[in-house]
Amino acid sequence: MTDGNLRIDADRLWDSLMEMAKIGPGVAGGNNRQTLTDADAEGRALFQSWCEAAGCTMGLDEMGNMFARREGAEPDLPPVYVGSHLDTQPTGGKYDGVLGVLGALEIIRSLNDLDIRTRHPIVVTNWTNEEGTRFAPAMLSSGVFAGVHDLGWAHDRTDAAGKRFGDELERIGWKGAEQVGQRQMRAFFELHIEQGPILEIEGKEIGVVTHGQGLWWLQVTVTGKDSHTGSTPMAMRKDAGLGMARILDRVNRIAMDAQPDAVGAAGHIEVHPNSRNVIPGRAIFTVDFRSPDREKLDGMKARLEAEAPEIATEMGLEIEIEPVGHFDPITFDEGCVAAIRNAADRLGYAHRDIVSGAGHDACWISRVTPTAMVMCPCVDGLSHNEAEEITKDWAKAGADVLLHAVVETAQIAE
Repeated sequence: MTDGNLRIDADRLWDSLMEMAKIGPGVAGGNNRQTLTDADAEGRALFQSWCEAAGCTMGLDEMGNMFARREGAEPDLPPVYVGSHLDTQPTGGKYDGVLGVLGALEIIRSLNDLDIRTRHPIVVTNWTNEEGTRFAPAMLSSGVFAGVHDLGWAHDRTDAAGKRFGDELERIGWKGAEQVGQRQMRAFFELHIEQGPILEIEGKEIGVVTHGQGLWWLQVTVTGKDSHTGSTPMAMRKDAGLGMARILDRVNRIAMDAQPDAVGAAGHIEVHPNSRNVIPGRAIFTVDFRSPDREKLDGMKARLEAEAPEIATEMGLEIEIEPVGHFDPITFDEGCVAAIRNAADRLGYAHRDIVSGAGHDACWISRVTPTAMVMCPCVDGLSHNEAEEITKDWAKAGADVLLHAVVETAQIAE
């Protein structure tokens, strides 16, 4: 068990966060450091320089995943991995992902300050393309590492301009020679901002993440008939927009009926022809259902697939429903979760168990090694937004707990 007095340097962590935020600045105080851009390359170079200054050696695989290794007293033991991602949304904040990478680096720096050696090596990780904004899907490189995606398929992903992931990875100089997914791992820990309002509202400094929500994305296409808004009698309309509205109301009802922890909404919506005086003849939208309970998750999907066509038929509309994204709910490793919970208790931080409502690299990595996550609050639960904000104290609390959980798992050398 680690000493309760073992803490990170909060000022140094905060300064590192602010220094990284200078790379790929947004237009409203946040960041636009999308994956495999020149800004991404610059951020990677800064991160590598900090890791090497802390005495780490850097590994790089064919997906551009970065692995900064602090050697253990027993180098042949499997390392404890810890990290997140440095890429951001186009209008992203300064902390989503970045806190997890630089909080992990702060662990190394703090251990160096205190001259503490661990039996197992510790590896700080930056996973490529977690956000999936420029190259879909999200968590692409951790997915290849975990065997979820094929390497060639991942390299062939293209952005909106038709540029290939593999080509852009080479262009910015961050494609390594190491085969993806061949590393031994004792465990993986990830620190992240909550991206939700629960911790702040309840006054908790730490979220102990026990589960990750599973997800179904269902693309729904409702087809009616374009017609003039002023001259088409109400009883003769085939309004795809109205059909969409009624189906979305049903999506909300389905999610509410599946409480607790289930959610459902549509974020992507297109209405055609999208003209002021034309009744929509077609509506395309993507329903996002999430739950940590597999039965509830699949049940929400099945219910929409049964009830949405009934709504369309009643309105004289045609409908197609196509699954376009899915991953199963995640139950994080009991031992790793206990290490986080025990660390929060030992350090005196107010905490609660929490379910991650978003996808994270930890979700894929949990397939190949024991994994858990630490969360800290964010102001108003706001994320994927340049106004995203946390406090230095929240960052410190999350990194302190991360430090203890990682050191306990890596074991202090005698």
